Amino acid sequence: MMIVLAFVIWIAAWMANRWLSNGPWARHPVVGIIVPMLFGGTILLVWELLVRGLNVAAVILPPPSAIIVTFGANIPTLWADAVQTIGKGAFAGYVIGCGAAFLAAIVVDRYDFLRRGLLPVGNFMAALPIVGIAPILVMWFGFDWQSKAAVVVIMVFFPMLVNTVAGLRDTSAMQRDLMRTYGASYVQTLVKLRLPAAMPFIFNGLKIATTLALIGAIVAEFFGSPVLGMGFRISTSVGQLALDMVWAEIVVAALAGSALYGLVALIERGVTFWHPSQRKR
Repeated sequence: MMIVLAFVIWIAAWMANRWLSNGPWARHPVVGIIVPMLFGGTILLVWELLVRGLNVAAVILPPPSAIIVTFGANIPTLWADAVQTIGKGAFAGYVIGCGAAFLAAIVVDRYDFLRRGLLPVGNFMAALPIVGIAPILVMWFGFDWQSKAAVVVIMVFFPMLVNTVAGLRDTSAMQRDLMRTYGASYVQTLVKLRLPAAMPFIFNGLKIATTLALIGAIVAEFFGSPVLGMGFRISTSVGQLALDMVWAEIVVAALAGSALYGLVALIERGVTFWHPSQRKR
């Protein structure tokens, strides 16, 4: 019965979303909020019905109701884990890695031999598996948040570097010739032409780095951490077959990642309001 009900709810939600998305009111801001909320709520409801209808064991896949109960009962623990992982390791690594990559991109853009030599190395480093790098850095920097920040720095540095260098080279030859015609120095050209033109690329790198920073900090905690942190909690909870706690930590990570990404996107909208991608049609 629950399986049939789940199927009916899914079809009804599908039709409702099509009706909302294709009608004359589709561009209304309220509809833009209702559609994803309806879609997400439908997934959770169907998940609940299927898990209970098929009698799936909680150690395999707990129902959303059990995850919500665990989440509410462990808010202090989840908050402490988030502060350790996000507030210390991920944030510190994000700031250091992105800041260093931005400065390095300006130097790389200035000297062509660095661009030819460093960017291929960057592509090689970006391809290295994080599960191989993390234990090495944990041994180097210890088991506290500093080693997690080091992992995050490596994960975000090269994506940010590549995006920033690409943005700095995005100006046309005519624009650069015009700046030379006005007698602009390299610094003036950089500040008034190239950096503004590179902002969409820079923010693209920052948004990519938000996700990588969170993943890097959590994975690094699997290889050693104090008795605190999201990665530590996930690892120990899996060993205890407490999958509801694992999913509660996943919910925290998803909410934090979405919030950080949204914050960067909001700042981008204010800084690059002139860019075609930010103009309202």
